[in-house]
Amino acid sequence: MSTEHQTQSKSSLTESGYRYQWQLFLVALAFFTRIPIPTSTPFSTERLNHANRYFGVIGIIVGVICSLIYLLFILLFPATIAIGIAMISGLLITGAFHEDGLADVFDGFGGGWTVESKLNIMKDSRLGTYGASALVMALGLKWLALVSLADINLYFPIYAFIVIHCISRVAAASLIFSYPYVRADQDSKVKPLANQQSLLDIGILLTTGILVLSILPLSLALSCLITTILIRQSCGYWFNHQLGGYTGDCLGATQQLAEIAGYLTLLTFASHYHF
Repeated sequence: MSTEHQTQSKSSLTESGYRYQWQLFLVALAFFTRIPIPTSTPFSTERLNHANRYFGVIGIIVGVICSLIYLLFILLFPATIAIGIAMISGLLITGAFHEDGLADVFDGFGGGWTVESKLNIMKDSRLGTYGASALVMALGLKWLALVSLADINLYFPIYAFIVIHCISRVAAASLIFSYPYVRADQDSKVKPLANQQSLLDIGILLTTGILVLSILPLSLALSCLITTILIRQSCGYWFNHQLGGYTGDCLGATQQLAEIAGYLTLLTFASHYHF
């Protein structure tokens, strides 16, 4: 009887653990996308803090949706149009969350002279010349890279959407573990994520990135990994030099820059592979 009770107790704890992980995933889904979740999902600052571990998983979901939309519309239109529609769907799914961060960073760093002025500009909801230019160039580069991948092989963009959306988000989220948060005000997008993260958080985050890279040939996966690490380290150094740490906008900018670099890396080497 005692053994049976212990077994039931362990089973209950396991189910509770799985349920908690599922709830963290739903919180991450709600925070990083516009995808609705059940209203009964428990929410707290602590849960949002640890939901960071599923940032890479959210990237996979966004990438899969973009890929499915690309596959659908490529039956009706040329690849150039299908890729454009897939990119638009990605913007709608995420609410242009990361693109907004990219624009704010370039506005702040381009127009500010002091840390305080840079942060104030980044907090301003208005879009400036630096931010608009960065946004147009980023979207244009992504579209051109994906179209060029489709020219090599019509199905290459599918791998690009899934893999790069994931690892670019892993790169962005990993900055939280390495640099101080420099703006802890009530208007910040990432304030709840700025708290101390656990080893489990970073473990799940990095494992997600490694697993999704495994769908690529080894040498191509290593190329994408090296490029992403270089972008991550460069962004971390850049933000630390400019601000003494990172903000939520910096994480969004890192994701965007890593996404562009990832597509360009695939384009550089993709012609040598057949999936």
